[in-house]
Amino acid sequence: MARAPLLQLSDISLTFGGDPVFSDLGLVVQPGDRVALVGRNGSGKSTLMKVMAGLVEPDTGDRVIPPGVSVGYMEQHPDLSAYQTLGDFASSGLEPGEDYRVEQVAEGLKFKLETPTATASGGERRRAALAKLLAEAPELMLLDEPTNHLDIEAIQWLEDELSSTRAGFVLISHDRAFLNRLTRATLWIDRGQVRRQEEGFAKFEAWRDKVWEEEDMQRHKLDRKIKAEARWAVEGISARRKRNQGRVRALGDLRSERASQIKRQGSAAMALESGPKSGRKVIVAEDISKRFDDKVILRDFSMLINRGDRIALVGPNGAGKTTLLKMLIGEIEPDTGSVKLGTGLEMAVFDQNRTALDEDASLWENLAGDPEMRVSGKADQVLVRGSPKHVVGYLKEFLFDERQARAPVRSLSGGEKARLILSKIMAKSSNLLVLDEPTNDLDVETLDLLQEIIGDYVGTVILVSHDRDFLDRVATTTVAMEGDGRATVYAGGWSDYLDQRGARAAETAKAKAKPKSDATPKPAADKAPDKLSFTEKHRLEKLPSEMERLEAEIGKLEVLLSDADLFTREPVKFNKATEALVERQDKLAAAEEEWLTLAEKAET
Repeated sequence: MARAPLLQLSDISLTFGGDPVFSDLGLVVQPGDRVALVGRNGSGKSTLMKVMAGLVEPDTGDRVIPPGVSVGYMEQHPDLSAYQTLGDFASSGLEPGEDYRVEQVAEGLKFKLETPTATASGGERRRAALAKLLAEAPELMLLDEPTNHLDIEAIQWLEDELSSTRAGFVLISHDRAFLNRLTRATLWIDRGQVRRQEEGFAKFEAWRDKVWEEEDMQRHKLDRKIKAEARWAVEGISARRKRNQGRVRALGDLRSERASQIKRQGSAAMALESGPKSGRKVIVAEDISKRFDDKVILRDFSMLINRGDRIALVGPNGAGKTTLLKMLIGEIEPDTGSVKLGTGLEMAVFDQNRTALDEDASLWENLAGDPEMRVSGKADQVLVRGSPKHVVGYLKEFLFDERQARAPVRSLSGGEKARLILSKIMAKSSNLLVLDEPTNDLDVETLDLLQEIIGDYVGTVILVSHDRDFLDRVATTTVAMEGDGRATVYAGGWSDYLDQRGARAAETAKAKAKPKSDATPKPAADKAPDKLSFTEKHRLEKLPSEMERLEAEIGKLEVLLSDADLFTREPVKFNKATEALVERQDKLAAAEEEWLTLAEKAET
């Protein structure tokens, strides 16, 4: 016998500020559903989830939950004012004697129940809200960005919890790896319409692109039909001196249909301009250490960061990633050792606390009031990569509309605030990009674009992130903060780090298990010792794709420089393209030489 749905929305319409958010919306969540709720920042994902939770009343339509079905909602910004501690809040919905559930979840999410709510950080408050929901164990869980402010270890714990639950859940998240593992269906909000596919998030992008391709095809056919009918109307006047009024009305209907089609929101016009080339050695850290009171953050850490490196810092919350980042860029002095910054550095910094934004000022004021972006005598213009541009025009490139330009920053969503910071960073040239948690709150499309931009960036990148997919796509070197002041450098991104850490752990376990003997065992005659180290093997595997990428970039630059008028028309662009071409040719030559050396070593 089929079970009743956990939740049903029918003919839902909702308007904010005169603009329709949803119209005639309907959806059903069945028992055991594992649904990804996706859409662009500002498309209404959180609003729809609040409608599902019963926290926002729609203008029209019905929300139906069968009797006895419990629905739980994880708020992004919970109100804890009535509670003394995070534990008091998290256990407030439980029956007496069930506090142990909260303790179990708090251990997995790594926050202290005794933390006073008055001093708790935003991340701690969100973890308490998540703990409250998981401990209550409703039949339907509505989770709005549950992975924000969680470190990778806590995210993986949460994945395990949700993968084993029998409850249904709907997830909003920007974390691809999280969504790929957990979801079996996808709800996609696009221009006020909600579509459903019975496939998890892993199949979403192919589905989205197919929908958009079909839309474009229908739009093209409609445009051709309008053009043909319009030609008939004009020619018919001179040929017959009398119009077929029915056909004229049909033409009007076609034009109305075309005008009613809602234009898709494009991608943000993000771009990074590299400043003058920095020195080859960007940062040299030698035997640096740091401690706060009795807590050792880092001990005896050394690292050389060269021009063009993409360095990722990973580790649990509180391990010291941001502290190490600030030591590397010279914001914090190490207790011992030294950090030397290279020559000619122009730094752009994305701060996870968003201190670059004035929450009470408008978007316009945040840009035009920035000393580095201000255009003298022009209150309505900003300096963007050396050229003046109207404030609203530049904001539109980052998907803000004209009404938002005068709104306070505090009215923006988390993803919109992240885009605003990126607009400030990308208005200036740089050759060292520092990104502390840039992926929080960004939608999938903006994340994809940011990954592409970093991939094409000529300068050096240092980043902190808990987004495993982002790390795999961007990082060439990973520094793992492993506790007790230990920081270890691994080649590659997150998956490479896991592989290497597992190999090291296996080697250590093997060495410990090996019985001690005075006699030195000889290697087996039929098994030659490895000629390459683990790192060398990894490098040999990675070099072909790196050389392929460099060859593609060289090809693009050669096409650009083949324009005979480029130097006369845009001398600055010509000079930068020439410098970039020489740099990539040098990198390709070095990579080819390194590959030959390693390949010969492997064969000898």
